[in-house]
Amino acid sequence: MNPVSELQRLITRFLEHLEVAQNKSIKTIENYHHYLQRFADFVEEKNPKDIELEDIHQYQLFLNRYLDARDRGLSVKTQNYHLIALRAFLKYLVKSDIPCLAPEKIDLKKTGERIVDWLTREEVERMFEAIDLSKRSGSRDRAILETLYSTGLRVSELVSLNRSQVDLNRKEFTVRGKGQKPRLVFLSDRCVNWLKLYLSEREDNWEPLFISYGRKREDEALGLGEKRRLTPYTIQSIVRNTARIAGIGKKVTPHVIRHSFATELLHRGADIRDVQDMLGHSSITTTQIYTHSTNRRLKEIHQKFHQ
Repeated sequence: MNPVSELQRLITRFLEHLEVAQNKSIKTIENYHHYLQRFADFVEEKNPKDIELEDIHQYQLFLNRYLDARDRGLSVKTQNYHLIALRAFLKYLVKSDIPCLAPEKIDLKKTGERIVDWLTREEVERMFEAIDLSKRSGSRDRAILETLYSTGLRVSELVSLNRSQVDLNRKEFTVRGKGQKPRLVFLSDRCVNWLKLYLSEREDNWEPLFISYGRKREDEALGLGEKRRLTPYTIQSIVRNTARIAGIGKKVTPHVIRHSFATELLHRGADIRDVQDMLGHSSITTTQIYTHSTNRRLKEIHQKFHQ
C-alpha cells in the first residue's frame, strides 16, 4: 500500500474542517474534494511548502486548455471554482501555521458581468394556467410553482420542506439555506390556498411537503414518506415542462423563478437590502445582479429626454 502523501493528508484535514468547523454541505465538500484532487494530481502531490507560483501558472494553463472525452472545455466559471477551492485550502494551511504559497497570490480569471434570466409576471401567470388540474399531480404542481414564486426558495430548500414546518395560518416559516443560515420566508394568500388544496387531497400523513405519486396507488403503501420526497431533478422537470406547455421560449428553471421573485420585488419598489434578506444572500453584491431591469431613474431619464 502506498503511503499517503503530505498534500493528500492535509487536503483530507481541510475537508474535515469544512464539514465540522464550517458546516458545509456534503455537495460543497464533494466539489472541493474534486477540485483539490485535480490540483494534487497535476502537481504530482508535491509537499505544500514546495508549491511555487510557477506551478499555479501552469495549473491555470492546464485548466484553460483542458478537454474531456467529448472535447468539451471548462467554462471560466468552473475554472474559477477550482482556483477558489485552492485559495481556501491555502488559507487553511496559513491559519494552521503550515508553510505554503500565499493564497492571495492566486488571481481568478476575469468574467463578464453576470446577467440573470427572469420571467415577467405575465409569463409566470401563463405557467400557472398551463398546469392540468385534472391530473392527480395538478394541484401539487401548482402548489410547487406558487411556493417557488411566493418565497424565492432555492430548489434544495423547497424539496427539504416538511408539512409541520410550514405555518399556513401565519403564512410564514423558517428555512435553513446555504451554510445552514436560517431565514424567514412568507407565503402569499393565493399560495396558501393552493397548498391547502393540495394537502387536502393527500391521503397520507407523511412529513415531506411535496411528494411523488406512485404509478399505482397500492404501490404507495410500500414506500415510506421520506422515500416519496420529491428530488431537485423532479422539481426541475416540472418547471421545465410547464414552461414548455405555456409556450415560453426561455430556458426556465427553479432558479429562474427565484430570479423572477427578486425582480418583481425590486420592480415594485422593495429595498434591495430587504430583498437580500428574503433571498438569504450573505453579500449585497449577489443581490445587485437583479437591479439590471429595475433602474426606474434611468428609465425615467430616457423617457424624458429621448422622444
